[in-house]
Amino acid sequence: MTTDELDPSRGSEEPGFPEIPLDPASDTVRPSTLGGGGKGTLGAAPGDPVVEALARRLAGRPRRLLGWDHYVRTAVLLPLVTVGGEWHLLFEVRSETLKRQPGEVCFPGGHLEAGDRNPRAAAVRETGEELNLEAGDVEVLGDLDVLITPWRLVVYPHVGVLRDPGSIRPARSEIAHVFTVPLEEALAARPERHEVDIVVTPREDFPFDKIPHGRAYPWRRAVHPELFFQFRGHVVWGLTALILEHFLSLLRAGAPDAAAPGVPGREGFR
Repeated sequence: MTTDELDPSRGSEEPGFPEIPLDPASDTVRPSTLGGGGKGTLGAAPGDPVVEALARRLAGRPRRLLGWDHYVRTAVLLPLVTVGGEWHLLFEVRSETLKRQPGEVCFPGGHLEAGDRNPRAAAVRETGEELNLEAGDVEVLGDLDVLITPWRLVVYPHVGVLRDPGSIRPARSEIAHVFTVPLEEALAARPERHEVDIVVTPREDFPFDKIPHGRAYPWRRAVHPELFFQFRGHVVWGLTALILEHFLSLLRAGAPDAAAPGVPGREGFR
């Protein structure tokens, strides 16, 4: 399954897996700091059973995104291959027979499944399935930043190397074909940038009488970036373009985290 095929309406079938890494709960309030607890005062006395029980209930609880169980969790791989001794990025073109995004460009990826140890394992599994590669042919070099979309889709992107590109045989039920772009060409490219407005549209049965200003309520608006790359007659956009630009920006900045064994920083690709 490819990344742009993912349908958030499906929901997540794997309970509580995995967690989004957030800041540690360093602001925990201990029961002993909640006030004097005298009659008529705000707070609770040290050892108050209600407060102690609440503290025990919250202690050690992992901090996640609110509504986490309703998010679709996915993993993708940004694959690197060597072509004629030069590093290239590999892209997939989705089959025209697919119902969602036929003919569009994407990276290998799909939903996390219950049997996946972690997002990396899911990315390797999906890459193997889509390109007919063995797990040993896919080496994950590192993780990119997690992408959370406005439509409750969480994407865990990874960078990896396909060690035997000559063995790639796209699964025709999903992938029409693959193509590669020299990494130096991708680094030199600058995407066309646009924005999409995200507007709240309440349904007809929404209880406007229960909120200030009713139908004139000043809902917040959001802006979602849309990037467009063009390589060899193909347009790369959507989540694939956002992930690609994130990766390329790390290399352009010379970020140490972008380097990995066998794939050094930008200078090593020359």
